[in-house]
Amino acid sequence: MQTRATPATATPLERFNAASAEEAAQTLLACLHSHAWAHRLTAHRPYPDLSALLAAADEASYDLSPADLTEALTAETLPALPEDTYAAAHTALRAAHAAYESRFGHVFVISLDGLSPEETLNHVLTAIRSRLANDPDEERLVTAEELRRLARTRLSNTL
Repeated sequence: MQTRATPATATPLERFNAASAEEAAQTLLACLHSHAWAHRLTAHRPYPDLSALLAAADEASYDLSPADLTEALTAETLPALPEDTYAAAHTALRAAHAAYESRFGHVFVISLDGLSPEETLNHVLTAIRSRLANDPDEERLVTAEELRRLARTRLSNTL
Protein backbone atom coordinates (compact mmCIF):
# COMPACT_ATOMS: atom_id res chain seq x y z
CA MET A 1 0.00 0.00 0.00
CA GLN A 2 1.33 3.43 -0.93
CA THR A 3 1.29 6.37 1.40
CA ARG A 4 -0.12 9.64 0.23
CA ALA A 5 2.34 12.49 -0.13
CA THR A 6 2.06 15.17 2.49
CA PRO A 7 3.62 18.60 2.39
CA ALA A 8 6.61 19.22 4.65
CA THR A 9 4.49 21.66 6.67
CA ALA A 10 1.75 19.10 7.36
CA THR A 11 0.44 18.90 10.90
CA PRO A 12 0.99 15.73 12.92
CA LEU A 13 -2.67 14.79 12.35
CA GLU A 14 -2.33 15.30 8.58
CA ARG A 15 0.77 13.09 8.60
CA PHE A 16 -1.11 10.47 10.64
CA ASN A 17 -4.05 10.55 8.24
CA ALA A 18 -1.71 10.16 5.24
CA ALA A 19 0.56 7.50 6.76
CA SER A 20 0.42 3.86 5.74
CA ALA A 21 -1.85 1.68 7.85
CA GLU A 22 1.22 0.08 9.43
CA GLU A 23 2.78 3.44 10.36
CA ALA A 24 -0.52 4.76 11.74
CA ALA A 25 -1.01 1.60 13.79
CA GLN A 26 2.51 1.91 15.25
CA THR A 27 1.76 5.49 16.29
CA LEU A 28 -1.44 4.35 17.96
CA LEU A 29 0.14 1.33 19.64
CA ALA A 30 2.57 3.71 21.36
CA CYS A 31 -0.48 5.36 22.93
CA LEU A 32 -2.38 2.18 23.88
CA HIS A 33 -0.97 -1.25 23.10
CA SER A 34 -4.16 -2.85 21.78
CA HIS A 35 -4.07 -4.07 18.21
CA ALA A 36 -7.88 -4.10 18.03
CA TRP A 37 -8.02 -0.46 19.16
CA ALA A 38 -5.24 0.62 16.79
CA HIS A 39 -6.79 -1.26 13.85
CA ARG A 40 -10.20 0.31 14.43
CA LEU A 41 -8.79 3.84 14.59
CA THR A 42 -6.54 3.28 11.58
CA ALA A 43 -9.42 1.93 9.51
CA HIS A 44 -11.55 5.02 10.12
CA ARG A 45 -9.04 7.59 8.88
CA PRO A 46 -8.95 10.37 7.87
CA TYR A 47 -9.98 12.38 10.91
CA PRO A 48 -10.94 16.01 10.30
CA ASP A 49 -9.40 17.20 13.58
CA LEU A 50 -7.90 15.98 16.83
CA SER A 51 -11.25 16.18 18.62
CA ALA A 52 -12.74 13.69 16.15
CA LEU A 53 -9.80 11.32 16.62
CA LEU A 54 -10.05 11.57 20.42
CA ALA A 55 -13.79 10.86 20.29
CA ALA A 56 -13.17 7.82 18.08
CA ALA A 57 -10.39 6.67 20.43
CA ASP A 58 -12.72 6.95 23.41
CA GLU A 59 -15.43 4.99 21.63
CA ALA A 60 -13.00 2.28 20.55
CA SER A 61 -11.61 1.98 24.08
CA TYR A 62 -15.09 1.35 25.49
CA ASP A 63 -15.40 -1.65 23.14
CA LEU A 64 -12.18 -3.38 24.20
CA SER A 65 -12.63 -7.01 25.18
CA PRO A 66 -11.01 -8.45 28.31
CA ALA A 67 -8.29 -9.92 26.07
CA ASP A 68 -7.71 -6.50 24.47
CA LEU A 69 -7.37 -4.93 27.93
CA THR A 70 -4.92 -7.63 28.97
CA GLU A 71 -2.87 -6.95 25.84
CA ALA A 72 -2.83 -3.21 26.59
CA LEU A 73 -1.86 -3.76 30.23
CA THR A 74 1.16 -5.89 29.34
CA ALA A 75 2.80 -2.85 27.73
CA GLU A 76 2.10 -0.43 30.57
CA THR A 77 4.72 0.65 33.07
CA LEU A 78 4.37 2.01 36.56
CA PRO A 79 3.75 5.75 36.85
CA ALA A 80 6.93 7.76 37.26
CA LEU A 81 7.52 9.69 40.45
CA PRO A 82 9.33 13.00 40.68
CA GLU A 83 13.10 12.52 41.02
CA ASP A 84 13.27 14.14 44.44
CA THR A 85 10.79 11.71 46.03
CA TYR A 86 12.02 10.27 49.31
CA ALA A 87 13.35 6.71 49.41
CA ALA A 88 10.69 5.78 51.98
CA ALA A 89 7.98 6.87 49.55
CA HIS A 90 9.50 4.69 46.83
CA THR A 91 9.50 1.76 49.26
CA ALA A 92 5.86 2.34 50.17
CA LEU A 93 4.91 2.64 46.53
CA ARG A 94 6.80 -0.52 45.54
CA ALA A 95 4.98 -2.43 48.29
CA ALA A 96 1.61 -1.05 47.16
CA HIS A 97 2.35 -1.95 43.53
CA ALA A 98 3.39 -5.46 44.52
CA ALA A 99 0.17 -5.92 46.51
CA TYR A 100 -1.87 -4.62 43.59
CA GLU A 101 -0.18 -6.88 41.03
CA SER A 102 -0.56 -9.85 43.34
CA ARG A 103 -4.29 -9.15 43.78
CA PHE A 104 -5.21 -8.28 40.19
CA GLY A 105 -2.48 -9.92 38.09
CA HIS A 106 -1.44 -6.81 36.18
CA VAL A 107 0.37 -3.54 36.62
CA PHE A 108 -1.41 -0.63 38.30
CA VAL A 109 -2.30 2.06 35.76
CA ILE A 110 -3.44 5.58 36.46
CA SER A 111 -3.62 8.78 34.47
CA LEU A 112 -1.71 11.59 36.13
CA ASP A 113 -2.67 14.17 33.52
CA GLY A 114 -3.06 17.62 35.02
CA LEU A 115 -1.35 16.82 38.33
CA SER A 116 1.64 18.77 39.51
CA PRO A 117 4.76 16.80 40.46
CA GLU A 118 4.06 17.63 44.11
CA GLU A 119 0.62 15.96 43.92
CA THR A 120 1.74 12.82 42.10
CA LEU A 121 2.97 10.66 44.98
CA ASN A 122 -0.03 11.25 47.25
CA HIS A 123 -2.45 10.78 44.37
CA VAL A 124 -0.88 7.47 43.29
CA LEU A 125 -0.64 6.09 46.84
CA THR A 126 -4.20 7.10 47.68
CA ALA A 127 -5.55 5.63 44.44
CA ILE A 128 -3.70 2.34 44.68
CA ARG A 129 -4.74 1.82 48.31
CA SER A 130 -8.33 2.64 47.46
CA ARG A 131 -8.40 0.42 44.39
CA LEU A 132 -6.97 -2.54 46.32
CA ALA A 133 -10.40 -2.75 47.99
CA ASN A 134 -12.15 -3.22 44.62
CA ASP A 135 -13.35 -6.62 43.54
CA PRO A 136 -11.69 -7.86 40.31
CA ASP A 137 -14.64 -6.98 38.05
CA GLU A 138 -14.92 -3.47 39.47
CA GLU A 139 -11.17 -2.96 39.16
CA ARG A 140 -11.25 -4.13 35.53
CA LEU A 141 -13.71 -1.30 34.79
CA VAL A 142 -11.57 1.27 36.63
CA THR A 143 -8.45 0.02 34.86
CA ALA A 144 -10.15 0.24 31.46
CA GLU A 145 -11.14 3.84 32.21
CA GLU A 146 -7.60 4.72 33.27
CA LEU A 147 -6.23 3.14 30.07
CA ARG A 148 -8.71 5.21 28.05
CA ARG A 149 -7.55 8.38 29.80
CA LEU A 150 -3.88 7.48 29.28
CA ALA A 151 -4.47 6.80 25.58
CA ARG A 152 -6.32 10.09 25.19
CA THR A 153 -3.47 12.04 26.81
CA ARG A 154 -0.84 10.22 24.74
CA LEU A 155 -2.74 10.84 21.51
CA SER A 156 -3.12 14.52 22.36
CA ASN A 157 0.62 14.77 23.05
CA THR A 158 1.52 12.82 19.89
CA LEU A 159 -0.85 14.38 17.40
